[in-house]
Amino acid sequence: MFGNLGDMGKMLEQMQEHAKKMQAELESKSFTVKSGGGAVEVTMNGKGEVIDISLDDSLLQNKESLQILLMGALNDAYKMVEQNKQQSALGALGGMNPFGSGQ
Repeated sequence: MFGNLGDMGKMLEQMQEHAKKMQAELESKSFTVKSGGGAVEVTMNGKGEVIDISLDDSLLQNKESLQILLMGALNDAYKMVEQNKQQSALGALGGMNPFGSGQ
């Protein structure tokens, strides 16, 4: 009667290992976005941490433009990281989408 529980436990262990592997793979990736025609470039790792920012020297004279372009690039990079996390999670679930079809 309870013979299948051992198989289920083994399957859960395999799923956990797979999830850990995918998390490590995601965290090792980097995501770079550009704003203002390349005047601002932001790179984030898979954890969503900013690891590099590159600014064109011309932006140093215009604080407001720099702030706007930097915010845009940071937001775009964050969205890219989050989308990649969601795609990785869906891959781990074999394509089943627990978030609904509206994502």
